[in-house]
Amino acid sequence: MDRCLILILIVGTGLVTGDNIEPDKGTEKNSKETETVKLSCSYSTSSEYVYLYWYRQYPNKEPQYLLYKGARSWSANKHTSDDRFQSTTSRTSTELTITDVRLSDSALYYCALRVGAQ
Repeated sequence: MDRCLILILIVGTGLVTGDNIEPDKGTEKNSKETETVKLSCSYSTSSEYVYLYWYRQYPNKEPQYLLYKGARSWSANKHTSDDRFQSTTSRTSTELTITDVRLSDSALYYCALRVGAQ
């Protein structure tokens, strides 16, 4: 089986002073094809209206949208580009689960925090 290398880098969008998002420790993952990989980020914000996004980027390419999942007051909202990518959120974290990992999943992964007002 081929091995996959998954890296994670964190960015924030729509942030105000005091908002923060960062990767959890162990952000470089190695996996074999068909396994499941989980990536996670922790965030902080005073807003109750939170969207957490995940993207991936291949070398010399633009970032590719994977999904978003709401948190706190927006926790019921979600969308994914592929059912192999799912996310769970809490008041302080987001986790991306990639099932049936493929060699083509070897990429740089980004999580992003967007906060808003009702």
